[in-house]
Amino acid sequence: MRLTSHAIILTALAGGSILPATLFAQGRGGQGGPDNRPEVTFPVNIPPDDAKLQAMKKEAMRLVDSMSTFTQQMVDQVFSFGEPGFQEFETSAYLTGILEKNGFKVTRGVAGIPTAWTATWGSGKPVISLGSDIDDIPQASQKPGVGYKDPIVATAPGHGEGHNAGVPMNITAAIAVKKIMEREHLAGTIHLWPGVAEELMAGKMYFVRAGVFKDVDAVLFAHISNDMGVSYGQSQQAALISAQFHFLGSSSHAAGAPWAGRSALDAVELMDVAWNFRREHLPLTQRSHYVITDGGDQPNVVPPTATVWYYFREQDAPKVQALFALGDTIARAAAMMTSTKLVGVDIVGGGWSGHFNKVIAYQMNENIKTVGMPQYSEADQELARGIQKELGQTPRGLGGGRGGRGGAGGNATGELPPPPRPESFLGGGSDDIGDVSWNVPTVTLRFPGNIPGLPGHNWANAISMATPIAHKGATAGAKVQALTTLDLLTKPTLITQAWDYFRNVQTKDIKYFPLMRPEDKPPIWMNKVMMDRLRPEMKKFYFDPTKHKTYLEQLGIKYPTVRDSTKIVP
Repeated sequence: MRLTSHAIILTALAGGSILPATLFAQGRGGQGGPDNRPEVTFPVNIPPDDAKLQAMKKEAMRLVDSMSTFTQQMVDQVFSFGEPGFQEFETSAYLTGILEKNGFKVTRGVAGIPTAWTATWGSGKPVISLGSDIDDIPQASQKPGVGYKDPIVATAPGHGEGHNAGVPMNITAAIAVKKIMEREHLAGTIHLWPGVAEELMAGKMYFVRAGVFKDVDAVLFAHISNDMGVSYGQSQQAALISAQFHFLGSSSHAAGAPWAGRSALDAVELMDVAWNFRREHLPLTQRSHYVITDGGDQPNVVPPTATVWYYFREQDAPKVQALFALGDTIARAAAMMTSTKLVGVDIVGGGWSGHFNKVIAYQMNENIKTVGMPQYSEADQELARGIQKELGQTPRGLGGGRGGRGGAGGNATGELPPPPRPESFLGGGSDDIGDVSWNVPTVTLRFPGNIPGLPGHNWANAISMATPIAHKGATAGAKVQALTTLDLLTKPTLITQAWDYFRNVQTKDIKYFPLMRPEDKPPIWMNKVMMDRLRPEMKKFYFDPTKHKTYLEQLGIKYPTVRDSTKIVP
């Protein structure tokens, strides 16, 4: 969205910051943010599985195992496409084609986003929605199975977070459940969708606005991890506003008549300097970072235009609005200092801090305990130890993970601990699943595939994502998704309890409001120029499962390839 300097209505706030009223008007109303209240006790009653459901779950796990090669091929194929936000054209065409071949009805171009879609099968209630992200990371191209930096295509994007595994995992789970529903004549609807442009935080809030979840009873989201787990309550994710500030000056000869010019780049740099000085006086809960996307054309021309792109993060939606308002104030001051103009502010993304459903989390955790973590081979462990050593860490291999959050990967008992206290929040990453979670009961399954200890959003995080580590993790995660979907289809009290928690605990005092205006549209132009330049070379390396069993085989990679062997010899 673009908020021009004339269109923004400004409202003074305490501390001298200024907030666009168009963003704040639907705010908290004095209620306090979602992280500013204590955990409310809510009893959960998980109905036991009867003999019929036990048999269906056993069959679901058998079906998922029988599709392990199918899952592996999908994981490898999406990895090979390596597409960033809003440019996931090959990925979406491939995945929707598979879903249509398996009887799902596909709707493309959802929410005005060309790469977005939904797929449904079945009829009636309940509607169980499975989602995961599909976009990747700039300049993270990396050969899988190689424990040191070795890009497939230099400077190209790649799956340096692992978003290539989630939707394939959900498709496997959905097909398994579909077969059981057909055989057992179960009522209900399976609903699938991709998280488009999650790294830009610019997709799911538009899905919500378009009504993608208006008839959904529960959302089972999934995100890659190095463990298996689920959590509930207010998350440690940060709310976020992504904004681009556009400055306009006037050009002149930088040597011959510099006094005749007004540098838009000066305004950008002064904004950045002022923001960095202000950081000292901001709460520890905030995170903020920026890149200059337009800094002028060449040194001998005073830059007439310049743009800086900020991510503002805070504990909750009202707080991040105030942080953005401060950034807007500083941008206007920078324009005044340089006799330039702030000609527009684009809000290109945003999202709430997630709050996850206690009832569904408890049920999913029971299934996590049933499925457990994958069994890794010595080759898997050697790759993990090799990249850990490459990055200067103590090699420790796979297993374990984030810990302390319950489930098979984090708690010795496998039970779910309570959510973290609000005062423990000290900033961190974001995920626009938060917007979904404030509109329908939602949980996020953390499923294995990453290697512990890596930096994230980095080429190193891609090395496992088209190897047996990710293949095994996607199969294990598909089992959990399938089992939990069957629970929600056959235990009506779970849906009832989940909505009771959603209405009477989660949203009792806090109501969702969007972080964009009704007229704003998703920035589908983002990353296009980069992909127009790089895609022709990237296409040469797309996975061809008709000729090769795995992407490792196609690339001729010996698994694992590490710089210094850390193989443990018995």
